[in-house]
Amino acid sequence: MSVREQEIGPQRPAVLAGEGMVSSSHPAVSAAGAHILADGGNAVDAALAMAAMSWLVLPGQCGLGGDAFAVVREPDGSVRTVGGSGFGPDGGDLDFYSSRELTAVPLEGALAVAVPGAVAGLAALHAHGATRELSALWGRATEAAERGVPCTAKTRADIAAHADVLGRDPGAAGVLLPDGRIPEVGRRLHHPEFAATLRTLAKNPASFYTGDFAEQAVATLQAGGAPFSGDEWAACGRVVPEPALFGRYGGHIVHQTPLPTPGWMVLQQAAICDRWIAGMPWLDAEAVHVMAGAANTAFADRVQHCGSDTDSWRATMESSAIAAARDRIAFDNAPTGPVGAPDGDTTSMVAVDAEGRAVSLIHSLAFTFGARLSVPGTGVLLNNRLGRGAYSIPEHPNAVAPRRRPLHTLNAWIVTDEAGDLLHVGNTPGGDGQVQWNMQLLSHLIDHGCDPQQAVDAPRFTVFPGSDADVLGSPQEVRCESRLGDTVLERLRHRGHAVRVDGPWDAGGSALVISADSARGCLRGGADSRQEGVALGA
Repeated sequence: MSVREQEIGPQRPAVLAGEGMVSSSHPAVSAAGAHILADGGNAVDAALAMAAMSWLVLPGQCGLGGDAFAVVREPDGSVRTVGGSGFGPDGGDLDFYSSRELTAVPLEGALAVAVPGAVAGLAALHAHGATRELSALWGRATEAAERGVPCTAKTRADIAAHADVLGRDPGAAGVLLPDGRIPEVGRRLHHPEFAATLRTLAKNPASFYTGDFAEQAVATLQAGGAPFSGDEWAACGRVVPEPALFGRYGGHIVHQTPLPTPGWMVLQQAAICDRWIAGMPWLDAEAVHVMAGAANTAFADRVQHCGSDTDSWRATMESSAIAAARDRIAFDNAPTGPVGAPDGDTTSMVAVDAEGRAVSLIHSLAFTFGARLSVPGTGVLLNNRLGRGAYSIPEHPNAVAPRRRPLHTLNAWIVTDEAGDLLHVGNTPGGDGQVQWNMQLLSHLIDHGCDPQQAVDAPRFTVFPGSDADVLGSPQEVRCESRLGDTVLERLRHRGHAVRVDGPWDAGGSALVISADSARGCLRGGADSRQEGVALGA
């Protein structure tokens, strides 16, 4: 399996029954997308409407102050990506942090922040495929922000876990801690400042990077000690669509997001596993062992080789490197490396319209509520992507440096056949779990013919090494949901894995899949039962 950067197509459109389908991790998000499709909008329109609604109903997971990535398949079979992520501060080199006796970029506050890329990324998505104005696509979310959205159990739990630090930020406290208290489930949370910001940005997204908002944001960060100049903020305001990375798995083509995302890691795992695990019983110990070894290999290569502005990862995809990885896994010698939990808070969505246009979109603030720092008067919480993603390792290609984007955990994918026709579109949040669980989804769907709901609900396992900057060096484990079964877990231990058993649904993530059944002319969708999501047809 080779990884390439080129568009596939044009090819025959696949016309599907109905107006399309959406799936997300929250009913209101799915409803926003389904409403757009039913009203005649396309999948790009639907994804943009869903993104805006998720900023309100999943405020810990995403926001205007975060990043966003998407893969888009057009009806002619062509595939493109957009990547919205930003630089750290121009003055933020290794010397800046070491001179302040910091051994790592902080995970909270102004020093944790990278320029948000979500607005620029979504503006590019809109400019290259939408049929409606942003003001119309974001209008439903704007109205909901003014009206107030009910606090869900998840949002309440997120607020409760971070109430102390949120309470120290007046902008966050005013919305998320009404009356100074953790809101009860069902309490409406009003976002008037956010509504005003969203209305302004819908008219002119560029103002986020060069207008009043940019000035306020940079001033806030400078006041917090971050060495932003403002020039790096303006430099992140324009995103140009790029071809997707792609490789083959099970005779199909998997399209993935390029750097700074770890999309190549999914393709590397797929190359290692391709036609090896297809004949194994579904989720038996040997299949889990192979996928765990492939994930360990990808993480070790990422930590050793990868930065957002280098192509050194390509050497890991050479046929000789893939063959060597297979040999190591077969003889129980897969690498172990820097490790840590699949932490982080992200949300994602998928949409397919009647013409077969498909969008896989994922966005995040990095950790829950990001840096826990808002831009006063705007309702916007800022990310902590710099603290999460950039290393404090001299000479490393992912070392924190001016005008270098930190590496991401976010990635999104679409699967087509060799002719370019749509087969599957999906993604999952979950930090360093993402690249592993996405590989598992591909195997469920392609190797075993699972339907989308079976795929997203399948027992999940997670290997550590991960590669987030804050977790390098923890003990090696494979964390397995108990539903894998005692026999599988014991055989994994016998193969030398340090197995930790989690609850039956406790692995994390919120996987989403829509599959095109061209023989029947319909779509099938699934939303992970581990969260509150739903797939809806329009």
